[in-house]
Amino acid sequence: MTRARDIELAPGFWRLIWRTTWRHQLALAGLSVLVFGMTTGPIEIQRRIVNNAFNGGAYPAILSLALAYLGVCLVLGLTKMVLNIYRGWVGENMVRRLRREIEARIAIDAVKSGAAEAQGIEISLVVAEAEPVGSFAGTGVSDPVLSGGILLSVFFYMLWLQPVMALVALGVLVPQMIVVPWMQSAINRRATRRIGVLREVSVAILDNPASAGSPAQEGRFTQAFELNMGIFKLKFSMNFLMNFMRQAGVASVLALGGWYVVNGQTEVGTVVAFLAGLAEINDPWGDLVNWFRDMSVARAKYVLLRDAVVRLETAD
Repeated sequence: MTRARDIELAPGFWRLIWRTTWRHQLALAGLSVLVFGMTTGPIEIQRRIVNNAFNGGAYPAILSLALAYLGVCLVLGLTKMVLNIYRGWVGENMVRRLRREIEARIAIDAVKSGAAEAQGIEISLVVAEAEPVGSFAGTGVSDPVLSGGILLSVFFYMLWLQPVMALVALGVLVPQMIVVPWMQSAINRRATRRIGVLREVSVAILDNPASAGSPAQEGRFTQAFELNMGIFKLKFSMNFLMNFMRQAGVASVLALGGWYVVNGQTEVGTVVAFLAGLAEINDPWGDLVNWFRDMSVARAKYVLLRDAVVRLETAD
């Protein structure tokens, strides 16, 4: 006897997320817009504080700006906290609903009396594979809205301050836009193969528990290890590239900004604002890369999960 279905496994990954969580996605997107709309506020206040200090401004005005900076950061931090908690709830709720749907569709009683292969795949689906797919629902829409919004708002703010320096900062991202998708594709291939290997491990354990330590099982463990190591190498190589390019951007802004300050073409506060802007760009750009990585892996895993559910559902 199976439980009533909680959700439907849509043919497409994005269709599943939108069909089951669209109201929450709209609310999360609204909060994300609110957050990135406030992002450049602290940077501009820092610029004014530094310029006032270097230009001999009155201390009460500097103190007022410092208090305003603290207030904006407080509101921004609280809004981010609410957004992150809400995203976590949406993702975990989706994981729970996916697990319920998998159980409902596989016909548990029939599978328990069937082959070890079906049992092993079912355990893998319910315990492990549903989690990365469902968790992505919490960040699937809000992450690109938030991170992309921060990138655009900070970039246009820097463009308004000093166009040439803004273009230099933009140049830091271009190599990453070329290399990251290629490296992520390689990660996805390894992640997909790893799922198949781990399913084989589960099947072997259920089929013959006494076979622990057998050459075949040890070979599967070794294959999973090698696939994981390949993923680590690609992932951390990508992180190295991103960090190095960020430092190259800082060096470029310091060199160019210093030249402008020495020649009286900009203020010290503008250089400080650019350094703060690069820091603000680095985190959302990294978040976008992580989002793209998680989306690619989750979409590939969902295809495998849905195909396995359909196959088990119709096996008997």
